[in-house]
Amino acid sequence: MASFNAELPNELIKEFQELDLGATDMMEKMTRAGANVVFDEVKKNLPKAFKKTDNLEKALIITKTYRNAKEEIATKVGFYGYDTTRKTKQYPNGTPIPLIILAREYGTSSGEKKIPILRPAFRKNKAIESAMLKVQDSYLPKE
Repeated sequence: MASFNAELPNELIKEFQELDLGATDMMEKMTRAGANVVFDEVKKNLPKAFKKTDNLEKALIITKTYRNAKEEIATKVGFYGYDTTRKTKQYPNGTPIPLIILAREYGTSSGEKKIPILRPAFRKNKAIESAMLKVQDSYLPKE
């Protein structure tokens, strides 16, 4: 039976270990940087769709960076909570803010005009990518 035994130089082993330890941290910071770009764009788009944006701006958050079931690293940007100024019979605690945003994003069957807020923010691919690459460049060794 054949066998193979090789020893890597200590410098190379140390570099691999450093890259492995920093990779998760780097990816977390990269997704956070991309999420910040989206967050700023969504915040900028809110006044185009709504007259009053105070409650909506408070509801717009960036989640903690997390790993999903597929072991992918992600950071979400989204709206959470209720608008307590819009209480109705159907929503006695206030209308869910994600529902308000989606009604404006896609329009409604009752005639509410669609004014995209989220989609334009996620279409800023180059800005998102450049923010993420800046973080990546700060982690990679300079040659």
